Amino acid sequence: MKQGVQGSAGAGAPTSGTPRVPAQQRAADALDGYRERGTALPGVRGEHTHAERPVPGQRPVVQRSSVRGQILDALRTALLAGELKPGEVYSAPVLGDRFGVSATPVREAMQQLALEGAVEVVPNRGFRVVERGARELAELAEVRALIEVPVMLRLARTVPAERWAELRPLAEETARAAASGCPATYAESDRAFHRALLVLSGNGQLVRIAEDLHRRAQWPPVPLGRAGLLADAAEHTALLDALTARDLDVVAALVHEHFAGAV
Repeated sequence: MKQGVQGSAGAGAPTSGTPRVPAQQRAADALDGYRERGTALPGVRGEHTHAERPVPGQRPVVQRSSVRGQILDALRTALLAGELKPGEVYSAPVLGDRFGVSATPVREAMQQLALEGAVEVVPNRGFRVVERGARELAELAEVRALIEVPVMLRLARTVPAERWAELRPLAEETARAAASGCPATYAESDRAFHRALLVLSGNGQLVRIAEDLHRRAQWPPVPLGRAGLLADAAEHTALLDALTARDLDVVAALVHEHFAGAV
């Protein structure tokens, strides 16, 4: 287990392998800090600099959204790696210091995690990592099955075998990720595989809702270990086999079983 973060309003970010945001991005983030405080910058005419034409050959300034995205990815990884502990409260300013950015992108990333149900806001303190029990995880598995089993059955009836063959590399990637033994690495490849399955439905709303439920189901991570991850990944290949064979009973059973033991 990597060294965790100290939990409290003064808690920091993971100290092991914590990514640092490049200097150019820190500069862009510093500009956001000025905007937050209402402080004018010398030589800056106003907020709407995005409307100006870039100077030829000049490297564009990295937008804050890219910093926020990197911080969000790092926080998600820290959650799945167990570096952010359930029940602990983490301060956005101190997490920002550890990542080398201001509190703004950390706070925005944490707000996104709150929408995903991984953390909750603690007024005047920061964000508490959610403690999710077995009952809630079982409910999430049930909801996922209610949504996705009918879709999988419809796809089994209509999608030609060659399309399922195109998804084999994604299933193989989940097996490689499982072999690494890293829950965060496996969780990412697992979502990619399931997303690719549902994209075949042609329903973008379904894909977004299902992925949100999937993320919620991945927190807190189930301690399966390497063997458990490999077994979970093997179910992806078995599902593709059943979909290719249009074996509807096996498809339904595999999806239900897979969600019940979801990583």
